[in-house]
Amino acid sequence: MLLCLAVAALAGCQRLGGSFAPKPGDLLFQDLDGGPLCDAIEAVTEGVRGAKFSHVGIAARANDGQGIVIEAGGGGVKTTPLEQFLARSRDAKGRPKVLVGRLRPELAHLIPRALEEAAALLGKPYDKVFAVGNDSYYCSELVYEAFRRANGGRPAFELAPMTFKDPATGATMPTWVEYYRKLNAPIPEGQPGINPGGISRSPLLRIVHAYGRPTGW
Repeated sequence: MLLCLAVAALAGCQRLGGSFAPKPGDLLFQDLDGGPLCDAIEAVTEGVRGAKFSHVGIAARANDGQGIVIEAGGGGVKTTPLEQFLARSRDAKGRPKVLVGRLRPELAHLIPRALEEAAALLGKPYDKVFAVGNDSYYCSELVYEAFRRANGGRPAFELAPMTFKDPATGATMPTWVEYYRKLNAPIPEGQPGINPGGISRSPLLRIVHAYGRPTGW
């Protein structure tokens, strides 16, 4: 769903850790251990090969050549050093719970413009209500919008109806009830949106690297 802001061969997907460096424009899918809200996101979305993702950012390079991630989080749209991004959550072996997705070669021409568009959104506020088109951004919405603009206004990644319901019971999850109660906003059940897990399953991407093992993968 939504908030917290691709492959070589199968053998490449299994490669864990090491000195891999993402390329600018790669998408970094993260299994955050960020508490009930991240757990709720992961519960109502599905990532590639069962992975649980609550966040996604766009790999880029700073002017000094250092790796950074353009992302949307609680502080709005910002850049974060790559190593800091990777250190947020780790699996049982101490490795970052991050998979790297890369656009297929026929779409690689979108990357330079998408990075420009993402950078142009730096400083925009975080989209707490997950509403597309309100000039604030959650993590996967930032990815969606950057590549949509790079693609001449045509979406590269598709929106889909959002759900905040527990897949096991069909009832809205208490975490989401409380979250939107505090915002004094209606739960946007069924409204168009996008989430890290959904993007990770896109046929436009290949998974080129696993830093570690996200939950469920």
